Formats: sequence, C-alpha cells, structure tokens
Amino acid sequence: MRTKFILSLLAVAMVLGFTSCSKSDKPKSNYDAYQKIVNKTVQDQKKNDKVILLVAFGSTWQQAYDAFDATVAAYKSAFPTYDVFLSFSSAICINRAAAGENVAPRNFYAPPFWLTAFAQNGVKYSEIVIQSLQVIPGEEYARVINYIKDFANNSNGDLDDSYLSRVKLKLGVPLLQDPATDVKNVAKALNDLYKDKAASAVVAFMGHGNPDEYDTYKANVRYTQLEEELQTYSKNYYVGTVDMMENFKTNVLARMKANGITSGTVWCHPLMSIAGDHAHNDMAGDDNENGAPNEEGEVEDTSWKCYFAANGFTCNNNTQIVKGLLELPTVRQVWMSHTTAAINGAPLDYYHSKNPED
Repeated sequence: MRTKFILSLLAVAMVLGFTSCSKSDKPKSNYDAYQKIVNKTVQDQKKNDKVILLVAFGSTWQQAYDAFDATVAAYKSAFPTYDVFLSFSSAICINRAAAGENVAPRNFYAPPFWLTAFAQNGVKYSEIVIQSLQVIPGEEYARVINYIKDFANNSNGDLDDSYLSRVKLKLGVPLLQDPATDVKNVAKALNDLYKDKAASAVVAFMGHGNPDEYDTYKANVRYTQLEEELQTYSKNYYVGTVDMMENFKTNVLARMKANGITSGTVWCHPLMSIAGDHAHNDMAGDDNENGAPNEEGEVEDTSWKCYFAANGFTCNNNTQIVKGLLELPTVRQVWMSHTTAAINGAPLDYYHSKNPED
C-alpha cells in the first residue's frame, strides 16, 4: 500500500508539472500546457451557460472508454441545457492513457483543469454541476469534494473571487450514497437484469472497496448492504471486493458455503463503474496460483474465475459478465437521478470555508 501511495505521488508530479526550459512565449510547465488545452476545449465546445463535469477514477481500457463516451452522450441527451465534460481523477490513469497503454493514446485531464477552464474569462458558467461516477462514497469521492473546495476557495489565487462568490456549485453523489434508497434501487436494477441467472446459479459481484485505513465515511458497508438487499430477491446473490477487509473472494466463498452452496455455476460480474483492469484481470483473468490465504485472508494472484473453479464450481470464460455498471442503462440512471437531484437542490456553500464542519 505504501508503494502504491508513493507511485501515486510520483504520477501526480508528472501531471502537475515539471518546469520546462521553453521560451517565455510557451507554457512554463506541463500544468500550464494542459490548462491551455482544456481552456481551448471548453471555449470551442461551449454551447450553454451551465455545465456538468463527470468525474471518474479513470481507466486504460477501450471498453471503459466506450462506456465513458456512451455516458457523456446519455448526459447530453438527458440534460440538453448543460454542456457535459468528463475528467479522470487518477493521475496514473491519465498518464497511462496518454502513453497509449492497452489502446491508442488518448488525453484525459484532472478535475482542477476543467474547473479552472469553466471559470475563465469568456466562459464563466453560471452553474457548475460536478457528478461523481464513484460507486461508494469512499476515498475517491473525498477527492472529488476536495477539488470543489479548492476551486471554490481559489486555492491557487488565480481565479476571479467575485465570480466564485456567485457561481452555483452543485454536487451529484456516488451510486450507492444512500442506503435507504440507492442500495434498494441498484439492487432492483441488478435483479431485473440477472434474476434468470440467480434462479439456478450464484451471481457474484466484485466491487473495489477501500482498505480499512482508507475507508472514508465508512463507505465499505455499502457492499454488505447491497448483498443483503440483493438476497431479499435471491440467496444466490453475493457481493465481494478486491480491497475491503473480510470481504474478499475467500469471504464470499465462506458465505456461500454457510448457505449450503458447495457446487454449481458461479457468474462473476464487476461492481465497478467500468470494466477495466480489475474486471479483466482480477475477476476474469487467468492468474491461478491458488495458494494459501495471506495474512489478510485473501488468496493473492488468483482471479475470481480461477478461484471458484479451483473450489469445485463451474466458473469459466463463459460465466464472466465483463460489463461495467455504466454499461447498464438502468443502473446508470441512478447516477443520473443524483445529477437531477443536485440540479434541483440548493447550491453548495464551500466558498467561505475550505473544510466546513458539515
């Protein structure tokens, strides 16, 4: 985890700027160059006085890009009086996408670039809606909130304070924000799609989850709540993760056995916004060391597909449903309902305090 953190910091440094030796009439850093590109993009594409910024973690898979593109198109159709843009919050994904990992190179930019572009002279949207494309209100969602706070408080001191004091800022929450409504709505949408499979086989959803030290807002509980709600439809539904303690694939298997399920077919499905590296490798990949569980109780370097197959279940390439949640229109609609709720709600008040108590 410490190595992952250090790599993230290095990637952020790559994105946000090593000073170059360019001439004075050129951008002084990568940061300046990226900002100019985003500024021009917004200037060229601005059609409305209001804007929606979709914030995803990111990916380097074409299937994920297709899902993001379809989501942007769906938003433009559903919210015709808003311009719509997409950003990545992961510096590592931004860098790898630009380098063309897995697919042709494609440039994505972090939310601060877009927010700054929205506030530039000649643009200055009257309303900015930031929609989190996270599944749970965890670590990555906290990042989204901090982007908004830094923007609203002009943390770099380069924006128009008068504009910031009057622009309407609104925030669309993650997919599983509310246990009383969102969990029920997502469970219903998933059951409507997969009840035929769950009638005779296990349907195991693989979420990401946060390690305990990063379990912001204690959001990991949403996976447990979703499994409980899905099991009101069928005891064959299970929800595990790749990073949540006591909810790895090993724990999913233990819960299956506790319910008397020791054989049969297991369908695997990512519970993530897109089908990227985790879906293709951690879930449906061919890694199969299948050794003893580590100190956290997880069997590392073994995909969900191979793990369940090694434990006597029919789980193979044909039982992998490699689709991200944004590829499921009825689930995507839950995110879009959050955008509608944000638009209809009161603006956020992050201008006066960078770290409000509430």
